[in-house]
Amino acid sequence: MNLPNKLTLSRIILVPVFMLLIIPIPEWIVNSNFLAFAHSQLENVNFFIKNYGNYMAAVLFFIAASTDGLDGYIARKRKQVTNFGKFLDPIADKLLVTAALVALVERGDLSSWAAIVIIAREFIITGLRLVAAGEGIVIAASKWGKIKTVTQIIAILTALLRGYLVDVLLGFPIDKVLMLVAVIATVYSAYDYIVKNGHVISQTR
Repeated sequence: MNLPNKLTLSRIILVPVFMLLIIPIPEWIVNSNFLAFAHSQLENVNFFIKNYGNYMAAVLFFIAASTDGLDGYIARKRKQVTNFGKFLDPIADKLLVTAALVALVERGDLSSWAAIVIIAREFIITGLRLVAAGEGIVIAASKWGKIKTVTQIIAILTALLRGYLVDVLLGFPIDKVLMLVAVIATVYSAYDYIVKNGHVISQTR
C-alpha cells in the first residue's frame, strides 16, 4: 500500500478513536449489574471523556482533517493515483465529518437539523457524481465545495472546543454562528454543483 492510501486509511482508523473520546459510555452500561465490579473505573472513564475527551478529540479531528488533500497531492505528485485511493478518499472525508456531526448531536452540542442538512448535501452531490460518472463525465471539486469543507472543519473544531471558547469570549455563541456559516456554505455549494451540472441529470431522463 502506497503512502497516499495509508494517509487516507489513517483518517478512517481515527474515526472510532475520535468517537470513543467524545461520547461517554452509556449510563445503562456503567450502572449495569454485570459490570458492577468495574463501576468506579467506568465512572472515571466517563469523567475523563466529559472533561477532557472533547479537547483530545479536537486534536485528532484536526490531524485527520489536515491529511484531507495531502494524500491526493502526494498521489498526484508521485504518480501513485490508484482506483483504491479514488474509492477510499471520499469515504474517509465523509465518514470523518459525519462521525463528528453525529457525536456533537449526541452530546447536545449541535442541532440535528444542521447535521441533516450537511449530511443530505453529501448524499445529493455523491448521487450527482455517480450519475455523471455513468455518462463518462467527471465533476471536479468546485471553489464552493472547498469553501464548504473549510467552514465545516472550522465549525466542528469550534464546537468541540465550545466550553473553552465560550468562556474566553464572554458567552458569545461563536460555535453556533460558525456552524450556521458552514450550513449556509454547504447549501450554496450544493446549489452551485446542481446549477452547473444539472444537465447531467436531464440527459439521463
